[in-house]
Amino acid sequence: MADKKVVELLINGGQANAGPPLGPALGPLGINIVAVVSKINELTKDYAGMRVPVKISVDSEEKTFDVTVGTPTSSALIVAELKVEKGSGTPNSVKVGDLSMEQMVRIAKIKRPELLAPTLKKATKEMLGTCVSVGVTVEGKDPREVQKDIDAGNYEQLFGTEQ
Repeated sequence: MADKKVVELLINGGQANAGPPLGPALGPLGINIVAVVSKINELTKDYAGMRVPVKISVDSEEKTFDVTVGTPTSSALIVAELKVEKGSGTPNSVKVGDLSMEQMVRIAKIKRPELLAPTLKKATKEMLGTCVSVGVTVEGKDPREVQKDIDAGNYEQLFGTEQ
């Protein structure tokens, strides 16, 4: 039976390197760290500037590895969509930006496979909740207001057939 080891890390998209935390985690497993770093960077290049969960499964007998990339956190996707450095430290009083409902639905679609929300509409409402905590308005309004607008049947056209 092959000896499988799994290493899970948060990596800056497209910026993995052989230093910590990757090198020390993989070094003892005897695999080609440069090959792992190249694979991670290739798989995460679209998430530049975001922290991405990465899982590396290593077969230490065969000296082979498999890299699985997760989706960046909801807040990372929202901050990246706004093109700002980070969310607000005081989200109740300081807002860092405003997103359109189209942008919110796009973020919800990216994040949806990892969410428990059964519909795109509910996934979007979940992403609006994250907007509250990072200090982002949507369509110029408090995200909680937008959640109520969704419940009232506004924005139906954005959800299409997938309610």
